[in-house]
Amino acid sequence: MTIPSNNLGLVAIDTGGTFTDFYWISQRGVRTHKVLSTPRDPSRAIKQGLRDLGCNAAIIHGSTVATNALLEHKGARIALVTTADFEDVIEIGRQQRTELYQIDVERVAPLVARRYRFGVRERMTSDGKVLIPLTQKELSRLRRQLKKHKFDAIAICTLNSFANPRHERAIGQALADMPAPLSLSSEICPEYREFERSSTTCTNAYVTPIMSRYLQKLSGTLKQPIRVMQSNGGSLSVREASREAVRTLLSGPAGGALGALRAARASGFNRLLALDMGGTSTDCTLIDEKITLTSEAVVGGYPVKSPMIDIHTIGAGGGSIARLDAGGALQVGPESAGATPGPICYGSGGRELTITDAHLCLGRLHPDYFLGGHMTLQPKKIVAPLRRLAKRARLSGNETAAGIIAVANAHMARALRVISLERGHDPRQFTLLAFGGAGGLHAAELAAALEIPRVLVPANPGILSAYGMAHADWARDYVQSLLWKENRLSPTRLMQAFARLKKRAEQAARREGFDIKELRFVQELDVRYQGQSYELRIPDHPDIRRHFERAHRQSFGYVHKDRPIEVVNVRLQVRAPQHRVRQRQHRGRAARRYRPETLQKERLYWNQRSYPMALYERDSLETGAQIKGPALIVEFSGTTFVPPNWQAMCDSIHNLILTAP
Repeated sequence: MTIPSNNLGLVAIDTGGTFTDFYWISQRGVRTHKVLSTPRDPSRAIKQGLRDLGCNAAIIHGSTVATNALLEHKGARIALVTTADFEDVIEIGRQQRTELYQIDVERVAPLVARRYRFGVRERMTSDGKVLIPLTQKELSRLRRQLKKHKFDAIAICTLNSFANPRHERAIGQALADMPAPLSLSSEICPEYREFERSSTTCTNAYVTPIMSRYLQKLSGTLKQPIRVMQSNGGSLSVREASREAVRTLLSGPAGGALGALRAARASGFNRLLALDMGGTSTDCTLIDEKITLTSEAVVGGYPVKSPMIDIHTIGAGGGSIARLDAGGALQVGPESAGATPGPICYGSGGRELTITDAHLCLGRLHPDYFLGGHMTLQPKKIVAPLRRLAKRARLSGNETAAGIIAVANAHMARALRVISLERGHDPRQFTLLAFGGAGGLHAAELAAALEIPRVLVPANPGILSAYGMAHADWARDYVQSLLWKENRLSPTRLMQAFARLKKRAEQAARREGFDIKELRFVQELDVRYQGQSYELRIPDHPDIRRHFERAHRQSFGYVHKDRPIEVVNVRLQVRAPQHRVRQRQHRGRAARRYRPETLQKERLYWNQRSYPMALYERDSLETGAQIKGPALIVEFSGTTFVPPNWQAMCDSIHNLILTAP
């Protein structure tokens, strides 16, 4: 599907914790915009931004509604229907401990209270055979029990329904006339492992009514086509998102990963450590020529098995709050000032120092060039709160601000190590791609800490997640649990399994109006050694064992040559292109004939020293421009800090490449 010929085009909208970003593409060009988010009603910020732009284009929306409902425990009142005697699976969970050495660990409360879990007498075996039939009498009893309460949604997850969903579908048909929407595990998460499947199905039931109401309100207000970004890097319709909201939990960060890969490829880089630092959090992902997908994550303490981009998130953003702990040590985050009241320097009532305030104090932000001059920061408001914190910490004001940045950098460096070193990748072989409004302020120091040779700061870094969404395909994922041991594997059997998934994918694509000829399929396998409790995802290939052992050695450093393997799941992703936009090329004078114009000179406090620092406007930079640090490069959506002894170069598509000698 190409951009409409009426020039309205497409606008991608990314709702973040502090700002809501807009990236509008049409045949006339590109326009970007940012407004402060409105967490109580995200649609207010969206409508404000569209009014500012005068935009009536089709929308693709990255939403935090489902995520916030789960994290803040403000989801729907739900019931769980499951096999009798398995009502407590979601509470028992597994024996894993998130904090191994803490005695008084508090687990998150189950999404369904014990009195709202209803068991039905039925049983399927693990190979899909009926052990205990489901009777009409049992279904009638279940209906009577549920009608005694008023639920917003109902989760249905019976034992081994991944192998045979017949009983689960019968329960769904029996409850179809109830006012509460139903979430069937055989549709939401048709995989083995009862705890994770139950948790994912309950999570979907918990957030779907909230997401559905939000999208209905948004659609009714805007009157223009809307698609929703999902966690796997594709988009889906409002109808699908209203029914399976669990697929949108990493909606915004997924757009960032897509944007990072696209921007980096345009500059000739394919191996990336992508760091997205916004106002509330920082998202990290490793891209080794392609985006890495996973099917397992923990969001707000709840396991979720749903296809998603492999993203590691920490509570370190520009609005993260600095404080002293009980022992007098400086701590930063995970609490955030968000959009309301925001950092102190916003002048909107914030009272606690944040990372943004620390940058302003040290000279890494200029008060007159924040958001391209559309928002003026207020450094005088920082003075008294910084003095109070510095006095308690027994440091000077500059030392305290530098300490805030150092602690934040330590958190982010640890997150980058998690996605690289801890997974068998050497960060020195990658490029650090930093984006988000604050990513360019920390990138050089993080690269130095991990010995990463270069930093790439893309054009419009604070809008990159919306940029990625604007180029997202329609996508759906399908999975079937097989648990086939090596002696049962054959190319024919696997081909038949993929054919069944492909048939479902083509039916879904037709319903969405896509031409079957445009579909692209990716076939993958979840494989493990027999006896292991975890799998590795590999591409479908005739030599399964060789590809699995390569992945196992990469992840764990060893292989078992004589140990049999088994295929746990087959996975199929289908994609269809929604629009095509050419990358804009920036052309300018050669570096030897062009010297970037300095806006003004400022002072920088860095490494316990004061430096004179030049200020540059990014939009004025030409291809090949070379800037020596210390310098600040300011633009509408973010600021890039070039430390002393570093230099920045502007390439042909306006991406900045930072290197140290």
